Amino acid sequence: MTAMSIRLPESLHRNARAFAEQEGISVNQLIATALAEKLAALGAEAYLATRAARGTRSRFDAALAQVPDVEAAAGDQLPAARG
Repeated sequence: MTAMSIRLPESLHRNARAFAEQEGISVNQLIATALAEKLAALGAEAYLATRAARGTRSRFDAALAQVPDVEAAAGDQLPAARG
């Protein structure tokens, strides 16, 4: 494991301590978890952008054409249009 020294505004450190205490974990664990979540979100965003760039309208239309034309299950209907 690597040690890292970071500078935080006092208010952020105070909030981190409070949330860590509330969760019953150390501030280090809270920060490591928060960083892991942020990195996962950034990685997912990049992955989805890469996948989206490979898509085409014609392939989307071809995939959509394979979906059966059936009524939505009870509770899955779109709300009625207001007008």
